[in-house]
Formats: sequence, C-alpha cells, structure tokens
Amino acid sequence: MAGEFVVPVLAWLAVIKALHLGTWPALDRTLGSLAAAAAYPASVLLFTLLSWYCGILGLPILLALLPFLAGIALAGSRGFYTKERLRSTFAWDLAFLVPFLFMLEVRWINPTISYAEKFMDHAFIASIMRQPTVPPLDPWHAGGTLDVYYYIGYWMSGVLGLVSGVPSTVTFNLVLPTVLGLAVVSLYALGHLLLDRYRWLPVLLLFIPNPSAIYHIAIGDSWFDVLWGSTRTIADTINEYPLFSMLWGDVHPHVISLFNQGFLLFLLVFAYTRWGTLTMRGRALLCGLAALALGSMPGINSWDVLVYAPVTLVFGLLVWRRYGNLALDDERSWMMLAAVPPLAIAAYLPFYLQLDSPGIGGIGIVPAPSEPVEFLLVHGFFLAILIASSAPDIRRRPYLLAAAVPFVLAGYPAAAIAVIPLVYLIARRRFSAADTLAILGLAIILATEIIYLKDNMGEAYFRMNTVFKFYLPAWLLMGTASLAVAGEWLRNVGMGRRMPAGVERVLPALAAAALLAAPFAINIDFGYGSHTLDGAAYLEGSHPGDAAAIAFLRSLPGNHIVVEAEGGDYTYYSRVSSFSGIPTIVGMPFHEYMWRGEEGRIAERSTDVRAIYEQPSQTVDLARAYNATLLYVGAEERDRYRVAIPADALELIYDAEGVRIYRIPA
Repeated sequence: MAGEFVVPVLAWLAVIKALHLGTWPALDRTLGSLAAAAAYPASVLLFTLLSWYCGILGLPILLALLPFLAGIALAGSRGFYTKERLRSTFAWDLAFLVPFLFMLEVRWINPTISYAEKFMDHAFIASIMRQPTVPPLDPWHAGGTLDVYYYIGYWMSGVLGLVSGVPSTVTFNLVLPTVLGLAVVSLYALGHLLLDRYRWLPVLLLFIPNPSAIYHIAIGDSWFDVLWGSTRTIADTINEYPLFSMLWGDVHPHVISLFNQGFLLFLLVFAYTRWGTLTMRGRALLCGLAALALGSMPGINSWDVLVYAPVTLVFGLLVWRRYGNLALDDERSWMMLAAVPPLAIAAYLPFYLQLDSPGIGGIGIVPAPSEPVEFLLVHGFFLAILIASSAPDIRRRPYLLAAAVPFVLAGYPAAAIAVIPLVYLIARRRFSAADTLAILGLAIILATEIIYLKDNMGEAYFRMNTVFKFYLPAWLLMGTASLAVAGEWLRNVGMGRRMPAGVERVLPALAAAALLAAPFAINIDFGYGSHTLDGAAYLEGSHPGDAAAIAFLRSLPGNHIVVEAEGGDYTYYSRVSSFSGIPTIVGMPFHEYMWRGEEGRIAERSTDVRAIYEQPSQTVDLARAYNATLLYVGAEERDRYRVAIPADALELIYDAEGVRIYRIPA
C-alpha cells in the first residue's frame, strides 16, 4: 500500500513544498502576509518555465530545481524560516492541502485512464516523461511534435512527475489535486484583497454547481446524469463549471489552467489595490509575476489568453488611472500596462516561434443564440446576485433598462439579460475591483451570445468551443465578483457578530471535514475501476495481455516508434502509445486532423497502418517509412485487421498472454 499510494503522494508533495519554500522568501517583501500564498502557484509556474528551458537546451530537467534549493539555502542562512514565519503559513498550507486531499480521494475512487480525453491527456504526459524534449514528441503522429497544440500544462505535469519519481500513470491522478489546491490558495488570497470578512467566499466558486445541476437533482437524476446534464444545458454547447471539470477528471488544458487564472486575478487585484504601497522593486516583481502567469496562458490553454490579455490591459489602465491619472508619474503606475504584455511574450517566445497550429478561421455571428431559460440555468446564480446588487441603481435610473431592448429586438434575449447588470455597473463608474471583475465576466457571456470563433467542429457545433472555453473564465470573473458582493451583504447584516466566537473558529474545521467526507458520502463512482492512484491498474483485470506488454514497453530503453491499431477517437485503440508514451504512426485521427488539417495526411497514415498489418509484402517497408522500430500485435489489432505480417522478417522480442511485439529491422 505504501509503495503504491503513500510514498508517491509524499514524494510529490515534498517537491511542491520545496518549490514553495524556495520561492516564498523572494516574494515576502512585496506581498507581505500574502507572499506565502502567492508562492504556491508562482513556484509551480516558475519551475515549469525553467524546466521547459532546460528541455529546449537539452539539459537535465533536475537542473530546474537548483534555483529553488539555492533559495532555500540562502533564506535559511539568513534566518528567514523562523518558527513564527512557518506558523504564519500554516493556514495557506491547509488551504492547499485540504482541497488536494479532496481531489485525491475523488481520483482514488475514479482513477482510470479510460474515457473522455484521458487517453490523450496521459499520452502527452507519458510522452514528455519518457523523452522530455521541446517541443515534446506527438505520441499519435510519429515524426511529429506537439508544436500544434498548447502543451505547457502537460509539460508542467510531466516534469513534476519526473522530479518526484512518480510514474506517469500515477502522476496523471496527482495533477488535478494539485491544480485544485493551487486554485483554492489563489482564490483565498484574492478573497483577502476583496473582503474584510468571509475571505473564503471566492473559494466557493470552485465547489458550487450551476443552477442546471440543482434542477437535475430536483427531478431525481443519478449523480452521473446530474453532472453530465448540467454541462450540456445550452443546446450544442458545453457548459462546464470547475466542480464538474474536477469530478470528471480529464487532465485537460481548460482544467489545468484554473489555478493560473486565479493567480493572475490575484496579482491584478493586488496591483489595483496596493500599488501605492509598493517600492519600485516590488512593482517590478509584481509585473514579473503577472507576466509569468499571463505568458504561460497561450501554452497552457490558448483560449484563456483571448480573455486575460484584455483583462490585464483593463487592470493596467485602472492602475494607471488610479495612481497616476494616466500620466507618466513618479509612481510608475503605467508599468502594468507597458511592461507585462511584452514580458509575457518574451518569457515564452520560443513557444510562439515553434507553434504550428491552424488556429481560428475567423469570427462569425451567432445565428442561433441561447434560450433565456438555458442561459439562466448556467449563469443564474451569479446574475441574480449582480442584478440584485444593481437594484438601487435601477430604481434611480430605470431608463437604462432600455439598453436591453435592441438585443431583444435583434433576437438575442439571453444577451439582453446579461446587458442589464453590465450597463448599471458601468454607469456606476465606481470601477472597484469587484465591479471590474463583474463587468469583464458579463462582457464575456454577452459577447459569446453574439459572436463565435470559427473552428473545424462543423455546422451543428459551430459555437461549442467558444462557449466551452470562454464560460470557465467568465465563471471565475463573475463568480469572484458575485461572491465578493455576497460577502459585503453578510458583513452588512452582521452575520459574523451573531455567531459565537467558538462556533466561528470551529467552522473551518467542520467545512474541511465535510469536504473530505463528501467523495465517500456521495460515492461518485463512474464505474471504470477504483481504489488506486494508478490510472492503468484496471488493465490487469480488463486487458491483462496489454497490461503486461505495456509494462514491458515502458521499461524498454531507447527511442522507439510503435505500430499499433488505429480505431478512431475516444476508444481503447491507441492504448499502447497512450500508456507507454512511445509514439505511434497515427492515433485518435480526428484529434490529429483538428491540429494538423490535411497537411497531417491522417487518412493516408490510417491506410498505411492497415497495410502494415494486412499486406505482408509492404509491412517492413511501410513501417520503415515512418521510422517505426516496434510492431505490436494484440487483441485490438486482430479485431481491427486481418493480421498477416511476415514474422520471419521481424524479430520477436515479446510473446505473452496473447500479445506479440516484434522489432522491425533497421
């Protein structure tokens, strides 16, 4: 048990804590009491960046740990880690650890790499851990690299697994606990900037469902149907919220990015509220941290930068307006606006230079917008709070409600709902941090009702990705603002004063206990296998031949390309490349087509794989054309093809439990 569960988790946490301790002293003078909080996401992002440059330069990934170890040694020699200081960070340690353990339980119940995007997610992580080069090798397009996709989140996952000594199939199930822990820390720190009391409220946006989930619970749906149905509310779109994304368990870019979004929002609000108290060194450091977070977004989840680049510019303007009156002042309040974007680009410049993605094909006008009821079932909680907070303004200036009329007449009634609080928040002209976050979130959901970004998802799902990828940032922006408003309401009614001090102190412990008990109490088990952290453990029962053969391949030294069956997307086919990290000729073809288009010759590769298995006269030559070194013949290959390979021309290197692996002669 210890070797399978406890030891890998402790090794992983030791690396996270070492990164944290190595970064914290550098932030202390600037961020003060919030430095220990910021050090959690900042250290992971910085380690990711440094290790990525090690990959570019062909250096050992372990070298990226040296600056953090040096930071610990230097700070320790100067007496930084006093008992008082370490005690002061205990709350932040718990803010990370409790949600980490919650998600660890969830993954322990549902650990399998077996459905949705999990084969893809693990394939990328395994490829990076097997051969940490930049750009990483594409496990589903032999000879290709992941310069067609935003892979930095997978790089982060893989290198954390490498330095902690955790195998990829376990690393897969430690990533989301880490992401959730870092996101909670970031939002809790943000709560310290927005609220005097109830600073934990912004954290709730990670754990509350949308109104649609409440509806599905009310009608008696199963837990699976509650989760799935609540994220397919608006027709032909995906409406994920953080809790669903975590429970569903895909280690996918839109989920990995949650902690980074929260971290950047914390930094921007910190700059807005405390710029005047900072030294020039502190302002430069804050700009550097913001650039680190913003710059990583195109590489972690490229859609995010389309939101957060404008968000950063808006906050940069607000800082300049508030502290410098839009002039070249001595406070250098223009630095956020002038320094962060170019620094963000410069930090990750090799990523942009290497990128070879088809990108977006333009902007379209939405011909079939959301139904108002569907729209409210997704955004209703936050919209209700923001509209209620605008009630005094509505009473003073009811004529501004007319702003919704053009949207109704144009056939966009859902947009009309969003525009009401948006207009009143802008007309208020207060532009507090919470108001600004609300305005930005409302602007996103308003925009997605009217325009969409053209991709290759087809006519029926033309706005699926636009809604999917933009709603999560909108959830964070509107959620943070709405919960900050709720916190002000609670303070104004004196909720805390009515609560005995002893009860108030014990509530966090009760909340933590409830959170840790929830995965077992609700029993969210999707039925794919459970009670382990090894995402490939289920293969021993369901596909024992593959389990043993893949274990052999994972231990096989050298660089290889393996031939295996291609059987479409979201299937068990492509399992060898996914679980081993060894590239195959073609896997999950629609994924590859989305990334590479016609230039990827995806259909041709699928045809060639069939010929390798079915045309013995072509087997060796076609395999050599793709520089393949291994040929895998298991149950899926025999099911998919009429296998007729020239065994006498190949070297049999593995034969057990119905699986044969051949070495292809050079």
